[in-house]
Amino acid sequence: MILASEAVIENARHMQPVDKANALIEALPYLQAFRGKTFLIKLGGSAMENPQLVAKVMRDVVFLEVAGIHPIVVHGGGKAISAAMERAGLEATFIRGLRVTTDEAIDIVARVLSEEINPGLVHMIRELGGKATGIAGTEVFLGEKMHAADESGNPIDIGRVGEVAGCRTAHVEAAQQDGIVPVISPLATELATGRPLNINADLAAAALAKELRVAKLVYLSDVPGLMTDVSDPATLIHSIQRKEAMAMIADGTVTGGMIPKIRSAVDALDAGVRKVHFIDGRLPHALLLEIFTDGGIGTEVVG
Repeated sequence: MILASEAVIENARHMQPVDKANALIEALPYLQAFRGKTFLIKLGGSAMENPQLVAKVMRDVVFLEVAGIHPIVVHGGGKAISAAMERAGLEATFIRGLRVTTDEAIDIVARVLSEEINPGLVHMIRELGGKATGIAGTEVFLGEKMHAADESGNPIDIGRVGEVAGCRTAHVEAAQQDGIVPVISPLATELATGRPLNINADLAAAALAKELRVAKLVYLSDVPGLMTDVSDPATLIHSIQRKEAMAMIADGTVTGGMIPKIRSAVDALDAGVRKVHFIDGRLPHALLLEIFTDGGIGTEVVG
């Protein structure tokens, strides 16, 4: 079965010149509406494992920049971190979706994010003709250690894992004023010690989106969006109210990794973010298809 979004992409390859012009005209009102606005894009999931797909996302980011929109990128690094830990003889352990991060592991997490993934994305944007700068999350996010619990409510020590307690936006806003795309890693400076904390990238992105009150918060991952049946892409919900999304958590329709995404989306909307989007980063140019076409390809969560 070919997904609707895949069909859109395939049809675009065979478009006549007049059809391409019509596509640009379709995008025109969105370009007019969003010029000068800030979009925060969270890049994660298995889409990050394919360099060609990442390059297409970064090209979309450059397009936004050239179109007068101010994109910010917050990235994850799950599989690369797990691989680096394995090479160091450390086992990657997750409890309720959170990576257990020992003192030894946090050094690996910080190195992979700051020396491999972040500069790689910055280089890619520059190679595509855009302007970008890498910003360590420790310069942006202030954090406190997270107190986790198991399914029975018993406390669990998950090490140097944190939650965002505040954001420092000076470096981000300075880059934006200069027309430069900030690319930010999901690390925080612990308020009590000044040491780094590992932050879930979804939560980091939502916290910064709230602080900046961005026009759009976009989650690119490896799922099409919010579905009533995760095994059937045809049940994709294109637009949903925040209350309806939370009800889907309550009735068990939404499970697993989508739960913190939905909760962070609602939290961001409550703080003044205009819209939150969930889209499949494995589809080429998913970002442009979601933002600049009438139908979109993923799920938008609105007030």
